Amino acid sequence: MNYTKGSALEGIKVLDLGRVIAAPFAAAILADMGAEVIKVEQPGTGDNARDNLPTKEGESTYFMNFNRSKKGITLDLKKGKEIFYKMVEQADIILENFRPGVMEKLGYNYEELKKINPKIIYAAVSGFGQYGPYKNRAGYDPLAQAMSGIMSVTGTPDGTPVRAGASIADILAGQNAVIGILAALHHREQTGEGQMIDVALLDSAIVSLASVSQVYLTDHHNVPERRGNGYVAGAPGGAYKCLDGYAVFLALGEKAWIKITEIMNKEHLRDDDKFKSNVDRVANYKELDEIVSEWTADKKVDEVVQLLLNSGLPAGPILDMDQVYNDPHVQEREMFTTIHHPIVGDVEITNQGFKMSKTSPYVRGSSPLLGEHTLEVLKEFGFTSGEIDLFRENGII
Repeated sequence: MNYTKGSALEGIKVLDLGRVIAAPFAAAILADMGAEVIKVEQPGTGDNARDNLPTKEGESTYFMNFNRSKKGITLDLKKGKEIFYKMVEQADIILENFRPGVMEKLGYNYEELKKINPKIIYAAVSGFGQYGPYKNRAGYDPLAQAMSGIMSVTGTPDGTPVRAGASIADILAGQNAVIGILAALHHREQTGEGQMIDVALLDSAIVSLASVSQVYLTDHHNVPERRGNGYVAGAPGGAYKCLDGYAVFLALGEKAWIKITEIMNKEHLRDDDKFKSNVDRVANYKELDEIVSEWTADKKVDEVVQLLLNSGLPAGPILDMDQVYNDPHVQEREMFTTIHHPIVGDVEITNQGFKMSKTSPYVRGSSPLLGEHTLEVLKEFGFTSGEIDLFRENGII
């Protein structure tokens, strides 16, 4: 299908006060969907992510990825209240991920800003949310993964708990913020009212664990444990070593179990009391995995995957990033794209993970240099050249 590049959020103005990943990622999604996103940074220093690795010619490509398609201004939020309040009057959305209480001390919490603009949609992303015993704690992705239960079920049964290699809590929190913002925009369209959105990294991580936590929630007796690459809902399933790598596949349900025994030429396993039902197979998954591993050990990944796919079973190889990048399916779906940075030149970044038939998101430009659009943006909000010069002289911008 050919997707057109449109602007689903054209005319929406966003003030992005976010730092590092979660809130900036949410703002980048909105920007790729056509919103005018203005990244607001501290003069002289900017977002901490500007120093994050990896870099290219001294510029952080990490920062570029999470701040593409945006305009950038510098503004000292302590000194520049007059400026910020005037921007709020004309904005639709504010995104921030300060620790709870910081914006209130600055005079920028939702209750104050909605007095200026009752239609404002205010999305606050934090480690633990705006209320609860942990609200004032600093929150980071590894803490969310640890305290949500993700790490307790990640890793091998005899090994230590393992963090997911990517910052999944940050990314999920950013996506949840966007879900809330889009719902709030629809609500505002109907009522004229804005609202506040409270997103926590911990909450987002807990939701991601729903398929596993349901094991415990069903009777409050079975506490999920680390199963390696196994699957809590059925067996066999996981990553199995082949001659040249690993194949991942699942055989969930009786029909799939019959197919996998046929493929392995081990139909006799169906009569084994340890494997007769899905409950039995899950209870004895370690022994079952050993049997499957013996079958895959003398075969190449492609052979195993193709045998399973031919039978209608879900299967695939474990790919490294070089293989992912060069995969023809990934390439056709344009999961990586290129921006042109004013200093570095062309830089490849990750694209958005959804397509739309009319208004598909796309990367509209590079991340801004620190304060690159300050003059342009402040004029857009009604400030004169003289006023802007004065702001600069006083270190406000």
